[in-house]
Amino acid sequence: MSADQRHTRSPILGAGLAEGHSRTLISFPIVHTQADMGALQESVTRATLEKAGRVGLARKTAAIDQIWTEIEAAIDALPLSFDRVRLYQDGLPVCGREAEIVTELARTGSRNHQLLLRLMAQGAVLMGTEEGDLLVQEYQLAKQSLTTRPPRAAAVAAARRALSEALLQRRDQFIAQRINATLKNGETGILFLGMLHSLERHLHPDVLVIHPLHRSR
Repeated sequence: MSADQRHTRSPILGAGLAEGHSRTLISFPIVHTQADMGALQESVTRATLEKAGRVGLARKTAAIDQIWTEIEAAIDALPLSFDRVRLYQDGLPVCGREAEIVTELARTGSRNHQLLLRLMAQGAVLMGTEEGDLLVQEYQLAKQSLTTRPPRAAAVAAARRALSEALLQRRDQFIAQRINATLKNGETGILFLGMLHSLERHLHPDVLVIHPLHRSR
């Protein structure tokens, strides 16, 4: 069975269970809001203003807000039994403080994390999703990119891109391994993951991946 056959883009929950899929993963490609950026929020806002101006920032904010409205509507339309749902979140480390982190970010206005809290209140289980050390490396790389001038030397720029791509792949591998190990037979996972990620090839063959929004990366 090919990867494309395994990861069917079907909007119907359970559609692949008769074809050897025992677990379902509903994947939502996301764009982070300013509230999600934590300590980088000011730098990200400044960079956007310098590049697109206040009108561009407002348009970007409105577009991201619309994406979250679509995600919320898509989840509300799914026939889910939340006592058998696990939540996997981009940027959320396996640390024992997952619920506290989500609560803190929800208070800053993050619609992503407010949605997580709502789903948890309905019975869904929040899962630590990422490896902490990889997230630290990602943060340091992002901070360097936002606070320093772009390198003039092509070789330096290429090396930085290669490092970023390698780190993203390592994160994808860890997230997929985490889902493989914790999503049980008959359960449904909901994954909120940035659009640049690509982890499906690392998932076990019995995981049926569904993309309700059909949003391309």
